Amino acid sequence: MSLNSVNPGSNSSLSFSGKVAVITNIPFHSQNDEEFWSGEQVLAKYGSGSVIHLTWPAFFLQEKEQVDAVISTLSLNREVRVLVINQTIQGCNAAVDKLRRFRDDIFVVYCVAHENPVVSAGLADLVLTPDRLSIGSVIIKQAKKQGAKTFVHYSFPRHMSGGLRVACRDLMRETCSAEDIEFVDATAIDPLGDAGVSTAEQFILEDVPKIVARYGENTAFFSTNCLLQVPLIKAICDTHAIFPQPCCPSPMHGFPEALGIQTEEGMDDLNYVIGEACRIAEEKNMTDRLSTWPVSASMMFTSAGTEYAIMWIKGTVPESKIDNNVLMDCMNAYVIDVIGEASNVYMDSCTENGITYDNFKLILMSYLDF
Repeated sequence: MSLNSVNPGSNSSLSFSGKVAVITNIPFHSQNDEEFWSGEQVLAKYGSGSVIHLTWPAFFLQEKEQVDAVISTLSLNREVRVLVINQTIQGCNAAVDKLRRFRDDIFVVYCVAHENPVVSAGLADLVLTPDRLSIGSVIIKQAKKQGAKTFVHYSFPRHMSGGLRVACRDLMRETCSAEDIEFVDATAIDPLGDAGVSTAEQFILEDVPKIVARYGENTAFFSTNCLLQVPLIKAICDTHAIFPQPCCPSPMHGFPEALGIQTEEGMDDLNYVIGEACRIAEEKNMTDRLSTWPVSASMMFTSAGTEYAIMWIKGTVPESKIDNNVLMDCMNAYVIDVIGEASNVYMDSCTENGITYDNFKLILMSYLDF
């Protein structure tokens, strides 16, 4: 896959009525690059005449009015038929709720949903997000396969104030008990707190060796925060510990910067990154101790969500329910296009309080070992 622009007029299969608006996070301290590049890929494929790519403010927690403004401007553009949001940050549901009051003719796709799932399912036509609860089980089994005897969960109060992250952490603890792995609940410094990003990164670089010294190198680490992935991978490689996956599963999340991999084609150069990661892992005696999903889940969601929504514009999928087979085909097509071969993609629907929301899809993938 390349980022070369395509003229939709030269290929009728790329033409559709109206426009697609893609809102992504903006790259910030090596965080959210994948979301941003996924929007750029959609823009490059269909062209600026058919796609609008907007970004959230970097400090969205402190700029809630700007979050609302990004979406509210789209309500005035009647050409916009599809809205794809990656990620659905805090305040997104409230902004989309306002949009829905004026526009009931837009197909809304949420990618990597962070807010209340029941509310999200009611506002979006399609939600695509990693099955973060089930990850609590599968990541422990992956860590055990890698030889882990101890599993360390890094987070901080802002992330663990309730909801899915807490449930996932608790499932990790339960699975560790079942798999005879010691679970360690560790508190990290919040990069968006008063101490700042550099202090939070330095804490990880200093704390991981202390934990490995106590529990041994067969210790697996996980952090809930994107900004902590690079220092975490660096410290794990330095101590010969274990890294089952980043918080956002992808070969591009944390690995290139942590391993010193230089890429010329940005987020498109996935096969090169995988090859280099395997080579560097071997050099560092870390083979099979680093792993992740074979493609960026976030980028797959933007691509598959956009392709499905365009089919909705064209009337080739049902108007009011999700065609699971078509959606799965969209995700599988992305994987094959990016890495040249199929990989296991697993999809389930979200169930809350005994109610299943068929438009809210939970995704898992098989692991790629470096």
